[in-house]
Amino acid sequence: MRRYTRNMRGYGPQAPNANWPNGAKVAVQFVLNYEEGGENCLLHGDAGSEGFLSDIPGAAPWAGQRHWNMESIYEYGARAGFWRLHRLFTGADIPVTIYGVASALARNPEQVAAMKSAGWEIASHGLKWVEHKDMPEDEERAAIAEAVRLHTEVVGERPRGWYTGRCSMNTVALVAEEGGFDYISDTYDDDLPHWMECGDRDQLIIPYTLEANDMRFAGAPGWVTGQDFGDYLIDAFDTLYAEGEAGAPKMMSVGLHCRLVGRPGKIAGLKKFIDHIQAHSDVWCPRRIEIAEHWATHHPHKRIERPSQMTKDRFVSLYGGIFEHSAWIAERAFELELGPAHDCAAGVHNALCRMFRSATEDERLGVLLAHPDLAGKLAAAGRLTAESTSEQASAGLNMLTDEERETFTALNTDYVAKHGFPFIIAVRDHDKASILAAFKRRINNDRATEFAEACRQVERIAEFRLQDLFA
Repeated sequence: MRRYTRNMRGYGPQAPNANWPNGAKVAVQFVLNYEEGGENCLLHGDAGSEGFLSDIPGAAPWAGQRHWNMESIYEYGARAGFWRLHRLFTGADIPVTIYGVASALARNPEQVAAMKSAGWEIASHGLKWVEHKDMPEDEERAAIAEAVRLHTEVVGERPRGWYTGRCSMNTVALVAEEGGFDYISDTYDDDLPHWMECGDRDQLIIPYTLEANDMRFAGAPGWVTGQDFGDYLIDAFDTLYAEGEAGAPKMMSVGLHCRLVGRPGKIAGLKKFIDHIQAHSDVWCPRRIEIAEHWATHHPHKRIERPSQMTKDRFVSLYGGIFEHSAWIAERAFELELGPAHDCAAGVHNALCRMFRSATEDERLGVLLAHPDLAGKLAAAGRLTAESTSEQASAGLNMLTDEERETFTALNTDYVAKHGFPFIIAVRDHDKASILAAFKRRINNDRATEFAEACRQVERIAEFRLQDLFA
């Protein structure tokens, strides 16, 4: 049994209405990453200097050495950039969420005091601003615990949100395991919050962004001027605002760094963006924790029985009758690489259809032969499956006149004599008149054409049956 754990489906075609406070059409959430003093540095016990997210083109870590220029760029973020951004956001009366590296917060008490005074949320950005991809699981678990401890000591309360950034494949599960976070943001997979089932814990995920993010001033393809950044943010906002006006409100995250957008030549684009959104009505600018509280209240998680997590017996018992009297299709489908994308009607339908389509012609013929005649003897005797009974009744085939019944009987007889299997049609797509018209038209097809059409109709019937199960 193969299972694929990545979730490519998300909310599917019908995302929930976010129902933001006061009918907001979009929630715009600003994150200010505070990493200055938590980056790689020999003074911090690291093996080399920092090489990530600076204004030094092509920067690389210097093993065993301090990097004066790199250190001074990070220092700019703490000394000047932070205060410029603090003035901007407090002046605009927009609260932000700080992603605070615990060791950086400990080295910057004045900035922490300003964050708290402004009413900003201080979420955790890990213990140190370092790479986690090669960190052993136990070491990363210990680092998470120490980040929470140090953050609580420095800030005065534990963090309720978490974002690592330079994370490992274990990070989200380990943070969820810690058990104290209202949300985790180490994903970039959606425009809305969503829930992740981590063992017994239902963990809220509030996706972050790497594209509406000033980090692209430090990489390619990236922003060259503040105007580039501002224009991109405005385009993203305008698209999301229009979607909100159409009844599908979303969330927009904006990622910022003190040492990057805190520079005077870059911050102008951010100012332009803030002016733009404040010129619109129905825009909510919350802290991330407020989004978490709103989502937990208005969209609490509900665990469902998931096809990709079922036992084989359960899977076959539920879906073995979707293709008439052909449980072997569900038995084979269970062995496919199922995952979250199959935890819906379309997903199970695709898996079942793959097994039907890849079956031999004799096997597919057996499925066709398992279908009853329309309004035939089995229907008259009340011996149809519950699904077939309901389907035929939906088109009025259970209430035929004597003349109509005679017509159907004659057509059934002639059709089976010519093609070797009963006439099959997804009756829910039709009424009694259009079924008769299709019957009279299709009876004249050659057998190969009609075999292919009958198979398509079988798949369509299966689609309807699955939609009923998942309704």
